[in-house]
Amino acid sequence: MLFHRAPVLLWFLVLQFLCPLSVVHAQWEPDVRLSFSDSTSCTSLNNTRCVAASENMIHTVWWDSLTGYAQIYYKRSTDGGSSWGPTTALTMNFYSSFDPSIAVTDSNVHVAWMDFMSDVEKIFYKRSSDNGAHWSPAVRLSPSSFAAIPSIAVSGLQVHVVWDDYRSGAWQVYYKRSTDGGVSWDPEIHLSDSVVFSYYPSVSASGSYVMSVWEGYLGGNEDIYYTRSTDGGATWQPYTHLTNTGGAYAPCVASSDSSVHVVWYDGASGAYEIFDKRSENGGASWWPDQRLTYNSALSYNPSVAISYSKVHVVWYDHRDGNWEIYYKRSNDGGVTWEPDTRLTTYTGRSLYASVTGSGPDVHVIWTDERDGNWEVYYKRYLFGNNVSETQQETSDISLKSIRLVPNPFTTFATLPGHSSDHFSLYDISGRRVGVFKGDKIGLGLSAGIYFLKPEGKDSKPLRIVKLR
Repeated sequence: MLFHRAPVLLWFLVLQFLCPLSVVHAQWEPDVRLSFSDSTSCTSLNNTRCVAASENMIHTVWWDSLTGYAQIYYKRSTDGGSSWGPTTALTMNFYSSFDPSIAVTDSNVHVAWMDFMSDVEKIFYKRSSDNGAHWSPAVRLSPSSFAAIPSIAVSGLQVHVVWDDYRSGAWQVYYKRSTDGGVSWDPEIHLSDSVVFSYYPSVSASGSYVMSVWEGYLGGNEDIYYTRSTDGGATWQPYTHLTNTGGAYAPCVASSDSSVHVVWYDGASGAYEIFDKRSENGGASWWPDQRLTYNSALSYNPSVAISYSKVHVVWYDHRDGNWEIYYKRSNDGGVTWEPDTRLTTYTGRSLYASVTGSGPDVHVIWTDERDGNWEVYYKRYLFGNNVSETQQETSDISLKSIRLVPNPFTTFATLPGHSSDHFSLYDISGRRVGVFKGDKIGLGLSAGIYFLKPEGKDSKPLRIVKLR
């Protein structure tokens, strides 16, 4: 029904909404410690990713030697990182488990890791269909021994895993997929069949496009190699050189729609620096390498995430005389970049950061030595992923365009015909509380009046949603 037929209270709420919304500031919040043990707690190498997010659900994984054997642990936040639930052990074995990687879509969470079963490495997988509340039994993915460092990605019901494998006497990259959300798995595919040594693979997926990169040693040089699938991982194109510097290491890939970014550290400039390479057509062609850091110290192991037109990169860096976590952001898809931001300032080394964006916020997890032993820490960039972080334009919103979404709603609202569209949702103070798809508007929020705008649109019609 039209807005003018709604209660007078809603007119008041709209007027209150239009004013405080004009300025919304982004900020990095204080560090949050996630692990608490006297043993070593450690995130994985950056290209495996230890943090994933879907709307307000933030999921993290790491390994911890609390029991005397390294085990995989999981922790989640149900309110966008404001608070955290208890730690859950995903493995509890009499052998060690390392290097977990996590991916999520909607309420489905997927984790892959490396297990030292019978003193040899194997890749295992576990899934949850209820946002990490319960977990399936572990499934072994690698048929051979000596398989290490998995990376996992998900797109809808398709789950994609890559890993290092030493079955042939040289490290190679193998791939395996599930098309039913991790219930069953297709046969493996060898991706790096003629590169002499291939290390540290990373995988990303967006729709039917799947991309994998790795560090390869061929012809006496270390470079980044790339391959992609355009049919959801069923077949793969021949791999190609993505770099030709002769000293490129530890790549990480992220994709969103047709945008793809690969980051790595590179010694071509005389010191190890962070580089980025982007594609705007799903990996069919690439822009030249772009150097992101400029300092005489060492910069290592970047992680990259894409959300809307924003690109987020984290790494660890020794420019300040100590290993610290740094962050860099592009607001235009990687064309230009903001200055570096130092995220950690405490005594002790900070290493192996992973980054993701969800809704308006950016989430980072890393390993930190400040407590006298290695622990896992988390940091949130509030509104750092906001499409318009410092000013939400309201001058072009006409009261005639404001409508009340039909009621009642019990847990969340739906907009017929807009199930795949994304919408920003604000509370009555003008604070942006998240970005939601049109079939799940307000999922996980408490009852109340909220204001709804299409995400990333030039026109900004405003709707009022009442959740109860």
